[in-house]
Amino acid sequence: MKARKTPLRTCIGCGTGSDKKSLIRIVRTPEGDVTVDPTGKANGRGAYICASTDCFDAALRRKRLDSALRVRLNEEELDRLRREFDSAISALSQGR
Repeated sequence: MKARKTPLRTCIGCGTGSDKKSLIRIVRTPEGDVTVDPTGKANGRGAYICASTDCFDAALRRKRLDSALRVRLNEEELDRLRREFDSAISALSQGR
């Protein structure tokens, strides 16, 4: 039997390619809300980041998150997104 391919995605923070399940997806919904997508299946435009605060910071510093999601995030939204990202990292490390 032929082995199934695992979907690969590229981290917008560091540029490394990894399997989809090891990355955290951030999505801009059709309504314009930006949030962490724990299922990886939410409707909307998505970007993938390694489960590392360094990659998250690099994505913000280089404006790659704004570019990938085609949206401008203010400081309040970034703070909320950082909290969601930190909780997603802890959930990922615990095995979801």
